[in-house]
Amino acid sequence: MKIGIDKIGFYAPHLYVDMTKLADRRNVDPDKFTIGIGQDKMAVAPITQDAVTLAANAALGILDEQDKNDIDFVIFGTETGVDSSKSAAVYVHELLGLNPYARAIEVKQACYGATAGIQMAKAHIAMNPESKVLVLGSDIARYGLNTPGEATQGAGAVALLVSAAPHIMSLEDQSVYVTSDIMDFWRPVYSDKAFADGKLSNEQYMAFFSKVWQQYKAKSGLGLENFEAITFHLPYTKMGKKALKPVLEETTEDVQERLKANYQLSTGYNRNVGNIYTGSLYLSLLSLLEQKDDLAAGSRIGLFSYGSGAVGEFFTGILQNDYRDHLHVKQHAELFAARKEVTVDEYEAIFEETLPTDGSRVELDINNDPAKICLAGVTDHKRQYVNKLR
Repeated sequence: MKIGIDKIGFYAPHLYVDMTKLADRRNVDPDKFTIGIGQDKMAVAPITQDAVTLAANAALGILDEQDKNDIDFVIFGTETGVDSSKSAAVYVHELLGLNPYARAIEVKQACYGATAGIQMAKAHIAMNPESKVLVLGSDIARYGLNTPGEATQGAGAVALLVSAAPHIMSLEDQSVYVTSDIMDFWRPVYSDKAFADGKLSNEQYMAFFSKVWQQYKAKSGLGLENFEAITFHLPYTKMGKKALKPVLEETTEDVQERLKANYQLSTGYNRNVGNIYTGSLYLSLLSLLEQKDDLAAGSRIGLFSYGSGAVGEFFTGILQNDYRDHLHVKQHAELFAARKEVTVDEYEAIFEETLPTDGSRVELDINNDPAKICLAGVTDHKRQYVNKLR
């Protein structure tokens, strides 16, 4: 039985800041942002968007009524959840009007959470072939203004519908995963901003890819020549390139050029959104699928997932016949085209605007947010979400 990705959707806030202008304000050479780390634009989340609304909007764009009835498991991968007890998946379940006879949970392991969700979804569908599982990767990356990590912030969500007989990609069974207790990135419960050891994180990302790739080759008997492309978790778009470069020596120049060209295409969406943590790998996959229109059915795609702290995994998928017919290329192009640039001053003001932490009641103006699903305020310590379509 084939199990894999049946549909994939994406959502980012309607606001962004230009990285060249941010570099100018920070007295940094713009090339450090646009070339050094490989980022052009950074999505900026208004206060009316959080991890829940971003995920719900991403899923809203791809699910039909049959999907909503068939989904009996919602798995929400995030490291910027909104509640320490109630899962973000429960909120999304209600906002989308899904089948009430469903499980809904939140999964946390830094940027690896959505990958864990996909592997759980595969096991669930193997036991329940008629089921569909909604896997969400949604985050708002915050390091703080004028910090070393500021240029690797971002916001957005990817929604994946996992099912038997998938239309886009079947997921192969062999994968390799590794865990090691590393303090390369963390966010204590008392902080709304992340802490990171950037140098260590880069080193461990590359080391984890090397480990899982070498183990995968030994386990599967496959090599780079068996892959049309390899997609990466991208905290910034140069990161995957750094990890891929050392292993390219294993293959021919033709294969090297193919993998490098497809890697570059896979970074397109991420360059213009920034770091979305749990969704970053799948935004990279989506960018490749939607921007390269001659990927052949039957092509094998590698996926490298890395979540600081740290857990890494390498797994693979096979593109299905007519997979392009099930992508939402136009919808995502319209989303990017409709975004509005904000000045650095406006970005800083939006960044500093936060919800009260003392239980105060607040009503938010959602009229300026074009998203269908928004956060409308807080009452009695409860977030108030609105689906404008209802």
